[in-house]
Amino acid sequence: MTAPAPARAASTTSLAAVTRDATNRLAAAGVPSPRSDAETLVALALGIDRRRVTAALAADAPVPAGALDDLDALLRRRAGREPLQHITGTAGFRHLDVAVGPGVFVPRPETELVAGAAIDAVRAIGGRPIVVDLCAGSGAIALAVATEAPPVEVHAVEREASAIEWAARNVAATGADVRLHHGDIETALPELDGRVDVVVSNPPYVPDAERSSVAPEVASDPDAALWGGPDGLDTIRVVCRVAARLLRPGGVFVMEHADRHGDAVPRLLDAQGAWTDVRDHDDLAGRPRYATARRRP
Repeated sequence: MTAPAPARAASTTSLAAVTRDATNRLAAAGVPSPRSDAETLVALALGIDRRRVTAALAADAPVPAGALDDLDALLRRRAGREPLQHITGTAGFRHLDVAVGPGVFVPRPETELVAGAAIDAVRAIGGRPIVVDLCAGSGAIALAVATEAPPVEVHAVEREASAIEWAARNVAATGADVRLHHGDIETALPELDGRVDVVVSNPPYVPDAERSSVAPEVASDPDAALWGGPDGLDTIRVVCRVAARLLRPGGVFVMEHADRHGDAVPRLLDAQGAWTDVRDHDDLAGRPRYATARRRP
């Protein structure tokens, strides 16, 4: 009887070559950060932490053939301009990994500065301040405040049912003490009128005229989280009114806005007459990104 042939080893390919090809493939599809996204998807296909890819690249480790099929499927999705965060299921936000997907806004790095300003305000107050996050989306800002500046009482208000489901999932995953409120921000939390120490918000602010020009990844976010009317200020105006209602005298307001709103938002706050110490702040790229103010006594 003939001896059975030895099992063939699974074919492998150099990690460096695989990552290079993945990067080229994403670049050809117009993906804005092809190398970083390629490494993230390689890590996902291999089932390893993203940080281990760098070490594996240095060693030029082999990639099992089975992982190549998984990677090909992931690259097809990203080359089709599906947001990377929808593919991985998470978005990094400060020290958190926030669960995201279709139906909720994917938090951007610029918003980390907004959360940081709110956290700084909370820490400066002391005691157990009350914080309200308006247009909370996935809950990223509320969770950052709750986990980085305890003790604090955090309320997060979100109108969209799909977004509040993602926020609830993230609150449960972190175990943070964030109280979610599903409803319209304009009528939210009347029981807290004049008692809140910090109001923070990342409202929809993209002008409607830009609907045809935003990147495909941005267009994947829910309409309710993006579009702010003809001048991008429709929801911002509401947020400013609600913040003025909720905040105690001297309370702090922090709000993100479009880079084109660096003059318009401070003017709006000044005209409202409810604010003092109105200031605008740049993001890390030097673009106007968020405003702060204090509730006038």
